[in-house]
Amino acid sequence: MADNLYSKFDTAELILRDHLAIDRTLLANERTLLSYLRSGVALFIAGISIIHFAHQGWFADFGYACLPVGVVTVFFGATRYRRMDKAISIVRQDLDSIASVAGAAGK
Repeated sequence: MADNLYSKFDTAELILRDHLAIDRTLLANERTLLSYLRSGVALFIAGISIIHFAHQGWFADFGYACLPVGVVTVFFGATRYRRMDKAISIVRQDLDSIASVAGAAGK
């Protein structure tokens, strides 16, 4: 099995649309990171609010449970972002190096 998911494509034939698709993937990855961060912060703030206004023990326990879940969500999102960013940059470097070789051969 190939190391690269895109190895089945002939990168010398990639057009602008294909390079823009990689850019859209980068932006989607950043949006996903921001979604994880927003969710994690919202869980953390919800936990603090629930603890502050809780009048019953089980309700406060639910607030205490929201705190670590929010922190874990932020770390999971950051880890996922880094992993995907690394994979995308490898693909982009491969495409750029092959495109430069193909461009030099065409001259």
